[in-house]
Amino acid sequence: MYLEPLNELSWAYQLHYHICFRTHRRLPFFDDPMRATALSEALTDMCKVNHVHLLEMKQNPETVQLVASLRPSQPISEVLKAIKGSSSTALCRQFGITAPLWARGYLARSVGRVGVQAVKRYIAEQAEHHGYSRRVRPPVYRFRASEPRILATAHSSFDLKHHLVLATRSRRGVFGSATGEALVNYWIKVAHMRGFAIDQATVLPDHIHLLVRITPTISLEQMTLSLMNNGQYFMGKNSPGELVEAKVDQLWQSSAYVGTCGELTTALLKAFLRGSR
Repeated sequence: MYLEPLNELSWAYQLHYHICFRTHRRLPFFDDPMRATALSEALTDMCKVNHVHLLEMKQNPETVQLVASLRPSQPISEVLKAIKGSSSTALCRQFGITAPLWARGYLARSVGRVGVQAVKRYIAEQAEHHGYSRRVRPPVYRFRASEPRILATAHSSFDLKHHLVLATRSRRGVFGSATGEALVNYWIKVAHMRGFAIDQATVLPDHIHLLVRITPTISLEQMTLSLMNNGQYFMGKNSPGELVEAKVDQLWQSSAYVGTCGELTTALLKAFLRGSR
């Protein structure tokens, strides 16, 4: 059974990241107040140009820390490449700096409105939340990775966790526990090939909650379209009867929700950065 692939999505999202980078060889380029002010202005301008909402910034002579809100279509690596490159060009020209301004690499961590443990509990309790747990044979599948897969890229340290929610077309009941398990197992193979990881999932008849991790080199939109299109292909090939019975000609809604989460909340991190100045 052929189903037309999705090419774009509409989003509900809240993507907050703690991003850190430092000067080349930890040289104290910004110990001078004039340079420090110019750095703050340059980074603020570069964030606006690159459609990054800057929530908080802390800088010292050797390092910069940002709390930034991104869009699902923006890979962190591409955003940082643009911001570091443009700010380096502007500041080196302004102050006659001939050495490289920024060191290679960066740290990127996800933060969010709630912590990751709260998200894990929320995903795990979806069957109870929607009343399916009271059934004799609940049409629900739960997955939790016993050993989370290690992700790595060159010149970066990162921990990027996201709560992703996908809904079926017209919120029709498509999945049962068996089809949910088969789909998640297939998705895990896709994730290994595409460079992301699925840590947790709950499959309900008409929507799916996932806890996913990505590398900074791919965007949330790229990852989500990969899951949705590969999942649609898998269901069309292996479970066409469920799609026919649900009377859908496309498995998914062309929309999704995604939110970041981490060991720290956004509010706590912003308060820490402000208090440590």
